[in-house]
Amino acid sequence: MKKVLFLVFIASFLISCCAKSTIVADKTPSWDTFIYPEINFVNKAAGTEGWSIYNRIVPDPEKLIKESILGVVKTLYWSPDDTIPNIRKINYTVEDVKGISAKGGAPPEINIFYSSRWVEQSAKNGGDDKVLYETEGVLYHELVHGFQLEPQGIGSYGTNKTFFAFIEGMADAVRAQNNYFPASNRKQGGNWMDGYQTTGFFLQWLTSKDKDFLRKFNKSALEVIPWSFDGAVKHVLGEKYTTQELWDEYQESLKNN
Repeated sequence: MKKVLFLVFIASFLISCCAKSTIVADKTPSWDTFIYPEINFVNKAAGTEGWSIYNRIVPDPEKLIKESILGVVKTLYWSPDDTIPNIRKINYTVEDVKGISAKGGAPPEINIFYSSRWVEQSAKNGGDDKVLYETEGVLYHELVHGFQLEPQGIGSYGTNKTFFAFIEGMADAVRAQNNYFPASNRKQGGNWMDGYQTTGFFLQWLTSKDKDFLRKFNKSALEVIPWSFDGAVKHVLGEKYTTQELWDEYQESLKNN
């Protein structure tokens, strides 16, 4: 009888554990309902070496763009139910022009160009693997500009340095968070207001304080008005923190790198 009761107890215990595991699993946000924008891919660099390389390493541009979109929104938001800019169409072009890449337009339709000349330069520096790594990293950066939130009450990208630092810093923070920068790019110096990688690596480092820092920092654009770095940092991490103190700690952490 004791053996039967013991077996019943074990069975009940296993069922209970499985039920708890199911409940935990169900809390994981599903992105199955996310609605992807229409992708309008256009090659404007036909006949160039850069296009030939790009076409070889990216046989399905639409697939790559959609995979990158999902990576970006999952880094910036918790679920498809969050307040995500409603982009319904992305015009993506490969062009034989100077520069690297840029995003233009605003929801519901944005434009992104990618330079075939930059593809050629990347190939010279490291071959196809380098090109694909750089292409995906640049794509992440530009897609963040489409899907990120924007600070309020402080002007615009062209008129306010804080606005600029937030926009470009977040784009590179998301890129870094998804491992699309070499670790060697992270260096001491600069200021959190510099934007791009200097700000981006700092913001990514702050995920060591809160694993959801990038999501919360992005959302602070809706919640901290007028927006500021210090206001957002305190909003996300607590009143005891200042941007300067965190920056100093971050710089100290880089001394042995």
